[in-house]
Amino acid sequence: MAQLLRACQSIPLAMMAVLLPGLAEAHALGGPMGGFGSGFEHPLAGFDHLLAMLAVGLWGAQMGGRSVWILPATFPLIMCVGGIAGMFGLIPDPTIRLAIALSQIVLGGVIALRWRAPEWIAVALVAIFAVFHGYPHGQMTLRASDPAAFTVGFVVSTGVIHIAGIGIGYALGRVMDGKLVQGLGAAIVASGLYFLTLVFI
Repeated sequence: MAQLLRACQSIPLAMMAVLLPGLAEAHALGGPMGGFGSGFEHPLAGFDHLLAMLAVGLWGAQMGGRSVWILPATFPLIMCVGGIAGMFGLIPDPTIRLAIALSQIVLGGVIALRWRAPEWIAVALVAIFAVFHGYPHGQMTLRASDPAAFTVGFVVSTGVIHIAGIGIGYALGRVMDGKLVQGLGAAIVASGLYFLTLVFI
């Protein structure tokens, strides 16, 4: 746990999340768990994680101002807290899957609705969902050959996904008066609804 604590101090992908649900279910990588590379790959291998993280960047870009950096900075920091909870097995797995599905629905929904939430509410929402996204990473950290490097890997990967979301948000924010970004939010909601059905199957 000490190692974990120290480590804590694109449109095509979004469409694939809806069209390739089998890939979207991936929460664990095959083969032995390594270090940085395995940690970096994990958020990319699970589209449920990827789309929620992408949504954080999209929403930050859509809201503008300080939200552009506050939301993406909050998510990986609080995700480490979820990772610690995951190491201790504090939350039942069905609850984690439900929360991750809801994160896509809520974050995609605020983008689709173009909701400019008060900053504290936006940060709170992102922080709550970050806990649940960090939880599976904490569980996997226990199986990694290099837990600290694994943790750094998934935190860096999360940051890259956030930056991609910000870039997409800025690039498409003025297209059709932002309607295209709102459409991406709706697609993320659809993916979240799909994952929600898997929770109850």
